[in-house]
Amino acid sequence: MDKNSNALNWFEIPVTDLTRAKMFYETIFQIKMQIMPEMLGMKMAAFPGEAKSGKVIGAICESEVHEPSMDGAVIYLNANPSIQKVLDRIEPAGGQVLMPRTEITPETGYMAFFIDTEGNRIGLHAMQ
Repeated sequence: MDKNSNALNWFEIPVTDLTRAKMFYETIFQIKMQIMPEMLGMKMAAFPGEAKSGKVIGAICESEVHEPSMDGAVIYLNANPSIQKVLDRIEPAGGQVLMPRTEITPETGYMAFFIDTEGNRIGLHAMQ
């Protein structure tokens, strides 16, 4: 890895109920997720993106080795253009806001934390 590479190139959010989790993320981000072919015993639904675009992409994953947790690494999902609009959809979709919209710095934007329907602690980041 060098300074011109993404430090992160793929992410997986563990879930116990792929259908429920897919509905949650589609609702809060107002997106459509694509069900991926099952492989190695993993059921997955991908966030929108193109694999060879150079941008980070990822999926929600249900398998024996994917266990939702509030502990460990935290990923920050892109909530642009408005972090508050995403936060406002979390609780009606079955999640819980842990930390409301909080300014990091004027140059860096805002962050927030939520718990998804599967019990994962997830971060949000946006400039507004």
